[in-house]
Amino acid sequence: MGASTSAILLLFANLVVFISWATSSSIHENFLQCLSFNSNHTTPISNVLYTPKNLSYSAILESSIENLRFSSSATPKPLLILTPLHVSHIQATVVCSKKYGMHVRVRSGGHDYEGLSYVSEIPFIIIDLSVLRSINISIEDGTAWVEAGATVGEVYYRIAQKSRTYGFPAGSCPTVGVGGHFSGGGFGTLMRKYGLAADNIVDAYIVVSDGRVLNRESMGEDLFWAIRGGGGASFGVIFSWKIKLAPVPPIVTVFTISRTLEQGALKVFLKWQQVGSTLQEDIFIEAILGAVSGSQEGERTIQVSFKTLFLGNTSELLSLMKKSFPDLGLEAKDCLEMSWIESVLYYADLSGVPENVLLNRIPQFKNYFKAKSDYVQEPISEIGLQGIWKMLCQDGAGIMILSPYGGRMDKISETEVPFPHRKGNLYKIQYLVSWDEEGERVSKKYINWTRKLYAYMAPYVSKLPRAAYFNYRDLDLGTNNLKGNTSYAQASIWGLKYFGFNFDRLVYVKTKVDPSNFFRNEQSIPALSPWWKN
Repeated sequence: MGASTSAILLLFANLVVFISWATSSSIHENFLQCLSFNSNHTTPISNVLYTPKNLSYSAILESSIENLRFSSSATPKPLLILTPLHVSHIQATVVCSKKYGMHVRVRSGGHDYEGLSYVSEIPFIIIDLSVLRSINISIEDGTAWVEAGATVGEVYYRIAQKSRTYGFPAGSCPTVGVGGHFSGGGFGTLMRKYGLAADNIVDAYIVVSDGRVLNRESMGEDLFWAIRGGGGASFGVIFSWKIKLAPVPPIVTVFTISRTLEQGALKVFLKWQQVGSTLQEDIFIEAILGAVSGSQEGERTIQVSFKTLFLGNTSELLSLMKKSFPDLGLEAKDCLEMSWIESVLYYADLSGVPENVLLNRIPQFKNYFKAKSDYVQEPISEIGLQGIWKMLCQDGAGIMILSPYGGRMDKISETEVPFPHRKGNLYKIQYLVSWDEEGERVSKKYINWTRKLYAYMAPYVSKLPRAAYFNYRDLDLGTNNLKGNTSYAQASIWGLKYFGFNFDRLVYVKTKVDPSNFFRNEQSIPALSPWWKN
């Protein structure tokens, strides 16, 4: 059966289920009564519920979908969308969904690479946290409480309003929601100085499957450990995080230098592989590999761009680069000095735009895309790179984004939080391809390119397991059963890649806090069934 036929059948099945649910007055009314009874906020929960009959339903559903692969007419749609104004709305939805067998997905910013926060192949509802986005900052003790619906751009902007000498080590895309970003790790340009976002979480509030609200003290250290890098959606609805702010200097320096193969990119990149993870922790030099037009008409060549943040001034940076990475040929004219918050705009390709653009929750660009990830522990040889160049020059090719590790990342234990990718990794690779055309045939072309490049890279990346970054969600690695139980063996196929040996502890925590596996998706941590039920 063709994939398009399968999509049509899936859409029809979901439509039938929706119609039967919506027209079954007893179930519908009982569910709504349950929601009302269990919600004690001054705003009735009915005011923040949206069904396909509501005029606002489509706008709310589409508002934070970044990947257009999951925005077609054939994509399964939720029976209901809840946009809670208060934690009691979340509690009521969890309690009543569990009672009436409703499947729940939780969305913060909608950037899940595989759309798992807003798409499901079984009938479902969405808890959309976008309204819960208050940010309360205390410069005095260097912390902030951030609600899970906030974006990282909003966090950066609000911190900068209070102080230009504090930041936070999270991602460079400002429209990413903190809910999924923090709970999956959260890396960015401050990673080599301060670690991940998850390394800088000091407290949180979560609604678990029985409707209770827990903080760090009441949830215990096992669950608090699990939600900082193990994916919060496996364990409950995290609606607020307490973060530790990161001191930054009043002046930082940025630059981007690009070299083609004809301009010596190969030599510079080989050197970057050796020094990128060994430089002092105040510098982050990312390498972006892609194809550009060559000097001859119709010719393609490789360009490597080195995009950099340095926590200091130009003079200090030039001294460091002259000593440790002279091959790049950095000069003063290449450097831009600015505040840290301005560097956030620079990395988001928003230089010169007013800082309040960071409050914009709508993604700047929406397209179709597919991504995969790898970790490199030994420099890739020239021979290996030649094969990469060939694949990057193919029709339908994307780019590779290489993020250096080392620094603070080497000093944090691989078991400190569930994110295990620490000492021993030179850099992380993100394979990313995007396109603008709609259609299954076009999508296959681009997705197949990522899979072919991923297969080619096998000899040059980590092994046993071949590691991957959880926040670059990739269902090619394996999936769970949405109906019925998923065995440890089945889930470990993808789980060990994301979490290494931390996967076992995550399964233990999941089994303890959500034994019925209420919070689940295609790559959620499984709950082990008692042996007598198997």
